[in-house]
Amino acid sequence: MLTVTLNWKMSSKSKNDSLRTGTWPSKLLLPLLHLILTLGRELKFHIEGRVITIFYFNNLVMDDMSCEPSCDDAVRGCGESHIDEKIACLIGLQIRSPFYQVETGLMALLKNCLELEAGNSTSILSGYVDHFQSIESEDVGWGCGWRNIQMLSSHLLMQRQEAREVLFGGSGFVPEIASLQRWLEIAWERGFDALGSDHFNCKIYGSRNWIGATECAALFRSFGLRARIVDFGPKELESLCLSVPGSSLGAQISKINDRGKRKVVQVYGPMDKYILGRHYDAPLAGSRGDENSRYSSMQLGNNLGGGSGDNVLNKCARKNKGSEVLVHWVWNYFSDESLSKSGHHRVAVSEKPPLYFQHDGHSRTVVGVQVKHQQNGTQQFSLLILDPAHRTAALKTSLKENDGWQKLIKRGVHTLKKPQYQLCYIDPGIASEGEMELLKRIDSIFLEF
Repeated sequence: MLTVTLNWKMSSKSKNDSLRTGTWPSKLLLPLLHLILTLGRELKFHIEGRVITIFYFNNLVMDDMSCEPSCDDAVRGCGESHIDEKIACLIGLQIRSPFYQVETGLMALLKNCLELEAGNSTSILSGYVDHFQSIESEDVGWGCGWRNIQMLSSHLLMQRQEAREVLFGGSGFVPEIASLQRWLEIAWERGFDALGSDHFNCKIYGSRNWIGATECAALFRSFGLRARIVDFGPKELESLCLSVPGSSLGAQISKINDRGKRKVVQVYGPMDKYILGRHYDAPLAGSRGDENSRYSSMQLGNNLGGGSGDNVLNKCARKNKGSEVLVHWVWNYFSDESLSKSGHHRVAVSEKPPLYFQHDGHSRTVVGVQVKHQQNGTQQFSLLILDPAHRTAALKTSLKENDGWQKLIKRGVHTLKKPQYQLCYIDPGIASEGEMELLKRIDSIFLEF
């Protein structure tokens, strides 16, 4: 593919003059230049081989955080900001995220290993998923949420045609983190998760702020995808699961700072309790409203294989205690009537997308679940996860050699020691215009953990 390098130079009386360089596919040149020209800017071009230098003669300021021109600044330069123009700009400028590609597919390797395992077991896997690892020089320590969004996106783009047509402007690829941050800002500007966006002051591009399941849901919902959240935790912390309808949204809670002093902080979204810190007093008693959100639960029955979502969830909660509630929910999620079985029915492939799996301090992607049938009649469940903190090359090697992959991918019930967890999943189909308004408010189902 022919690529062209563009040097963007600001020329003005401002001290913010700067030079930025980016490499773009040649097919994007015409749309890019057309966009610039429609903004009515005075331009000069210097062409030398494959290098085009574009000089802006105005007082626009480039964003120091990125090597790409700022869509926001360009739009503000012509007057009032227009979301449609921002989207058009971002579609043309977003960059495909690099990742370590596994030739036969990482999920195919995992499937082979599960089929070869000794003992009596049954596993259910999501279909295609690419692994996106955190990079030392880019996002280690803060980017796990974005990497999990990329993993989930890789499945949707490969296996859901309706999602491929709407995600990221129909680009057909998974964008880099900086572009995802831009898409999230646009989602916030359109009114998705208005309360949660206040925590970030509606700005996240170029920052290293942690994100969670709420931001994941808001991003996918902005494209019309039906992203849902399920909260798992002890009953006494239910009032702090702020995605639950009727809970104390915007409640004030006490945080103990590094000097041992109490500080009252405002909490706006379901993940704020993780982002703000880990040391909280006992939760406040929140107002209890309608516990059964007609919107957040209306598709849940289909996800669990048919029937009433509330009945299935209540039955699951009654029969299982502690973290088993979570793993049983995951098993029910991946179990459906469209399973494709292989290996003497030991491994089944589900059409369900992977799950965004959030807890205090980290997030991962659940790509499947396994149950081992013990001789004493008990069942041992394990989540099958992909962790952004792991190196893709190491995962590939362990799976190809069928050696040590269990330590990297399997997470048994006994490892689920956090007090609270969140899962984000995506229902099939694209929301109608009327439903999009409902999607703007992030809520969830709460299950006692």
